[in-house]
Amino acid sequence: MKIYLFIVALLISSLSFAQNINSNVDEVIQREMKTRRIPGAQIAVVRDGKIVLSKSYGLANVADQIAVQSNTIFPINSNTKIFTGVAVMQLVEQGKIKLDAPVSTYLSGLPAEWQKITIDQLLTHISGLPDMLKLFDPATGSVGALRTEEAIFGKLKITPMEFKTGEQFSYNQTNYYLLGKIIEKLTNKPFAEFFGERQFKTAGLKNTVFGDSRDIIPHYAPSYSYRSFFDGKRINEDKLANNYYEFPDFTRTSAGLNSTSEDLAHWIISLQNGKILQKQSTLDLMWSPATFNNGRPTDWVRGWGIAKLRKNHKAVGMSGGNRSALLIYPDDHLAVIVLTNLVGSAPEDFIEEIAGCYIPDIIKADPLTYLRKNLQKTGYENAIDFVKNEKKQNPDFMPQESELNNWGYRLLASNQKKEALAIFKLNVYLYPDSWNAYDSYGEILLKMGEKNKGTEMYKKSLELNPDNENGKNVLKEIQAKN
Repeated sequence: MKIYLFIVALLISSLSFAQNINSNVDEVIQREMKTRRIPGAQIAVVRDGKIVLSKSYGLANVADQIAVQSNTIFPINSNTKIFTGVAVMQLVEQGKIKLDAPVSTYLSGLPAEWQKITIDQLLTHISGLPDMLKLFDPATGSVGALRTEEAIFGKLKITPMEFKTGEQFSYNQTNYYLLGKIIEKLTNKPFAEFFGERQFKTAGLKNTVFGDSRDIIPHYAPSYSYRSFFDGKRINEDKLANNYYEFPDFTRTSAGLNSTSEDLAHWIISLQNGKILQKQSTLDLMWSPATFNNGRPTDWVRGWGIAKLRKNHKAVGMSGGNRSALLIYPDDHLAVIVLTNLVGSAPEDFIEEIAGCYIPDIIKADPLTYLRKNLQKTGYENAIDFVKNEKKQNPDFMPQESELNNWGYRLLASNQKKEALAIFKLNVYLYPDSWNAYDSYGEILLKMGEKNKGTEMYKKSLELNPDNENGKNVLKEIQAKN
């Protein structure tokens, strides 16, 4: 009888614990949806190889008041790149690709400056290639005036390199376009077919498809954004609007997949249990950085744009379209996926807080999440003071420069200028030798109308990096207006 009562008590305790976790997750999601004005969202959590939470929130279609359901399909944008990275690693396992091999090993007819760029340098965005996205229509993402893939690629080949290969990081769609061409050449089939056979089918994905605003996709959640300009005029309050976008089919190794949080959860499970990649060593290699020419590790790991390679609670993941994100914690056997239908919702900002509902130490392990959670309470204007006090207790507390910079721009994109100003100012305080930190701080100061101080920051940026072309151009524009 005592054993029976003990088992019953244990079951009740476990159920109560799970309910508390779910309640905490709900609190985070609902708070962020309200703050960020997100119409609809999906979340899935994987723990120990099983989906332990799958939940839908809000509206998939605002006009028709259609609720988000488990089979509602969301655009995942640049999360597509992790599928491309996995496809490359599958070919590495087959011995068809070497990561340190130059791209000219697999593709012919490339400009001389391109030929020595390695597969690793494409995967981690340190190639220096000109970005094909700059040739597209900036409003819709369509092919624009050049009209065809051939014309765009021809134009790219005569466009100067952005920087010497291996010297800098620059997020660039051309890298993944070339990876797609390599995949197609080595598999003798369209990349979409290879993805379908070797990833979608293997993981049992039923709601993952390529497409964009031009395609008719069942159970699809339209994409929205808040806009304050219509027909060239500013309106008093920003307004929720339909968001139209195109991903030309030849670019869809960069962005173009649509999926559900459950499908992505199943994909992650299959990725980690040896079904998609056969060797743990391949997974480990994929989730490790390449190196810049000076030996410094790259910001990206191979195909994955979020790499929190910290001592405790290592995490890798990706975000896409400023509206979807996922994180995998390999050592903790945990993964979190958040999809939304709002451009600018930036779930990568709060995804670690959700993970922290399952493993509380994760929040403290990630300086950015810990900082953000505390600034919500104390105020962004106190960012530098908070960091000073935190470093007294924990000298190792140091948010990454790139993460702070990206966070600042996400705040700016959502019209939170004062908050963005505080974060860019903090970045300069923490990284006084970074030309890019001063460049970004100068940008927000100019947007806030502080021309003299903004000019000073751009000059400081150029002192640190005389080759900062953006800084040169901004100062020329300021001088021309004086």
